[in-house]
Amino acid sequence: MHHFDETAERAAQACLDYALERLRLDPAPLDHPVPFADLHARAGDTITRAGRPPEDVLRVFVDVLAPACLSTDSPRYLAFIPAAPTKASLVFDTVVAASSICATSWLEASGAVYAENEVLAYLAALAGLPAEAGGCFVSGGSAGNLSALFAARESAAARRADRPARWRVAVGEEAHSSIVSTLRILDCDPLVVPSGADDRFTGDALEAVLTNDPDPTSICAIAATGGTTNAGIVDDLAGIGSVARAHGIWFHVDAAYGGAALCAPSARRRFAGIEGADSLIIDPHKWLFAPFDSCALLYREPALARAAHAQQASYLDPMRDPAEGDDAWNPADYAYHLSRRARGLPLWYSLAVHGTDAYADAIEAVLETARAAADRARNAPHVALVREPELSVVLFRRPGWNDDDYATWSRRLLRDQVAFVLPTKWRGETVGRAVFLHPDTTVDVFDEVLAAMV
Repeated sequence: MHHFDETAERAAQACLDYALERLRLDPAPLDHPVPFADLHARAGDTITRAGRPPEDVLRVFVDVLAPACLSTDSPRYLAFIPAAPTKASLVFDTVVAASSICATSWLEASGAVYAENEVLAYLAALAGLPAEAGGCFVSGGSAGNLSALFAARESAAARRADRPARWRVAVGEEAHSSIVSTLRILDCDPLVVPSGADDRFTGDALEAVLTNDPDPTSICAIAATGGTTNAGIVDDLAGIGSVARAHGIWFHVDAAYGGAALCAPSARRRFAGIEGADSLIIDPHKWLFAPFDSCALLYREPALARAAHAQQASYLDPMRDPAEGDDAWNPADYAYHLSRRARGLPLWYSLAVHGTDAYADAIEAVLETARAAADRARNAPHVALVREPELSVVLFRRPGWNDDDYATWSRRLLRDQVAFVLPTKWRGETVGRAVFLHPDTTVDVFDEVLAAMV
């Protein structure tokens, strides 16, 4: 199994041929989910004691399993948070897999870590973080938020002699669900700060809550959002950061989705204050056109994260050889992981191939499409725009519809392969939600979505 024999060569040829075919699809098909009974009837039991010819196994995937998986890179995928990886990043993801790199440490993967750190430095510069900022790539926003807020909690604990009965983290009402899960894992309580009239977490509201709080020293972090998942709202980062500094509290920014818009000159002003973050996450697999799974985790002072996360064991001592000095940057020291794939390399390759200007142009194109879609919803006689989009999420309603109407509409769109669009809740009301991330998604697709509501 571990030699490039005839079976391995046949498998490689078949898989590479399919990969090239998939890469050539333009656009990628949307596809749809399939009930278990239908999948089992067609795929059967694929794993046997004796094994099967590689071409036969691949055929099951191509003909049965793959069409039962929605293509997040389809220009018609407008639900959740889509993905739109560049062809270069997808190709290089194959190279990363074939290279069998364990990017835990500088000792094992100095070349990969060098390239990943170049990307992290680029993102840190976009955010206005200091030159000494750094971190690592983790699997996604959930892992990034968990790692950052753990570092925040440990940093707060190191500054005081006693720990409170319960640590707390101040969050906005629209904080991502992973923040809530992270606090459960860390055994911390959320201190939810009410949103203002514009549905934004603000510094003024935070200051009011802290002023009236009976135990503000138990707050180890403040978590703001740079582009909420539900509506694309960027919190008052400047105001929140100012309050955080005044109270000496760690300031974390979850920009997993929206942070990519830092590349776009037209959107950069919305992120004023992000340069004051103590930690920051941006997911390249969302709006930076990289494949799953990848989250850039950055710290203003990496030493604080290293003190919290570095694992100690005799067998790990060699990867911290003092002879390497400051060059020995170990990604394992900046998150809760140890073994990891070099998940930042596909973005590195794509950035190096296409250049940062191309990324700025692509994100600006998406923002323009979202603005055009909002205009369509605003002017259509049978729908209404819920709020002006700040980034690339457009919320719209069909007056008179109930939950069942929205569900039926959403299923019909997917069945007919028009688009994958899902309803959401906004201020207790069910509304439509479309997320634009693919530069090739045109406003004409959204016109079809609205037409299905007539």
